[in-house]
Amino acid sequence: MDTTLRFLGATDTVTGSRYLLDTSAGRILVDCGLFQGYKALRERNWKPFPVDPSSIHAVLITHAHLDHTGYLPALVRDGFRGRIHATHGTTDLSGLILPDSGRLLEEQALYSSRHHTSKHEQPRPLYTERDAMAALERFSSHPFDDEVPLGDAVSAHFVPAGHILGAAQVRVEAGGTRVHFTGDLGRADDTLMKPPRPLEETDVLVTESTYGDRVHPPEDPSSRLGDVITRVCGRGGFVILPAFAVGRAETLLLHLSRLRELGAIPDVPVYLNSPMAVNASDIYERYPQEHRISAHEFANMYGLATLVRTVDESKLLNLRGGPAVIISASGMLEGGRVLHHIIAYGSDSRNAIVLTGFQAGGTRGAALQRGERSLRIYGQDVPIRAKVVALESLSAHADASQILEWLRAAPVPPKATFVTHGEPGASDALRLRIQRTLGWPVRVPDLGETVDVTAIARA
Repeated sequence: MDTTLRFLGATDTVTGSRYLLDTSAGRILVDCGLFQGYKALRERNWKPFPVDPSSIHAVLITHAHLDHTGYLPALVRDGFRGRIHATHGTTDLSGLILPDSGRLLEEQALYSSRHHTSKHEQPRPLYTERDAMAALERFSSHPFDDEVPLGDAVSAHFVPAGHILGAAQVRVEAGGTRVHFTGDLGRADDTLMKPPRPLEETDVLVTESTYGDRVHPPEDPSSRLGDVITRVCGRGGFVILPAFAVGRAETLLLHLSRLRELGAIPDVPVYLNSPMAVNASDIYERYPQEHRISAHEFANMYGLATLVRTVDESKLLNLRGGPAVIISASGMLEGGRVLHHIIAYGSDSRNAIVLTGFQAGGTRGAALQRGERSLRIYGQDVPIRAKVVALESLSAHADASQILEWLRAAPVPPKATFVTHGEPGASDALRLRIQRTLGWPVRVPDLGETVDVTAIARA
């Protein structure tokens, strides 16, 4: 049987990572993410999965972010009965992220029902916290580099990708054909995480392209962050740092603790208002071999911040006077406690909102980044008079030049490269750079397209 690869997501967007391999051992799904951003993308989450979930033999997960894992609870609820394979770090982080996602979806549906903010008479969540807990029971945890047998001459390996704790590139071998998925590729110069492992020889490569059309600014993010905090807190204001609870919150705490130690920012309260980020700290401490933080710096990071655990403590932050710094999820302003801080402080010009990572099209973060000064939050229009600052140099994704350097080091060019997981302009820009600079056969696949990877390998 020939092995085929079908692109079920992340082909015309930076979210919804889903790749289906049909092999002699059965169907293998690589990633099972949520579509996020524009409404047309989010509506894809409500459509039936393109294949019967019960027909899938196994799932391989690159890392724990929701655009790679967030549909798993629905997949299991709708009939998937195989194992979900992931690294130890990804398994542990998913234990935080997936139940939290289900809980938030339930809360949003309840809020919409009570306040009549939905067009549906009885809004329901995409899945529940119970669905997420059921999905976690299907996880099988693996160390990096161990062979994961999937049956009948099919196996997989997880290879370090940097990016966040547990993040992996996934290499699948099926009947002699090798297919390599980058997942989200980290940076060689990341402050927090170690660099991605170099690419090994492969027949087919599927690469991300989140920053495929740009290069990270050369600025020192720590210095610019320090300038913003010093200026805003000097006038008694609040600095709101929307941050992904896993990965970005830790990076921000590291920068802030170093700035405080150097005396480069004022001695103002710093609050970490994300229960998930607080809990993730224990997991990061459990895997020191994956990141660059020493035990001393780790203690400084979490000693710097007041950890906000309860809803009541979170509400009190919106009533206290400044100056202060608040780190809170989510990073693209799509949910979570940070929205309440934006409602409380976004309309005051003394304050600042610092965007600390990629903002997918259709999100509130992207709207702020392009200059919008009113956000629709919980059915009300919130004016934004706070200064908006974008720190793209804090991204945990490799940029276009870094991806190209990583590709260039491959011992042998892949016989085919597919560029995915980026906005259309970013994916096409990276495709063009690979084609012109490396001369590799490369293209951007269509959503739902199927390619015969065995035929590519034999060519």
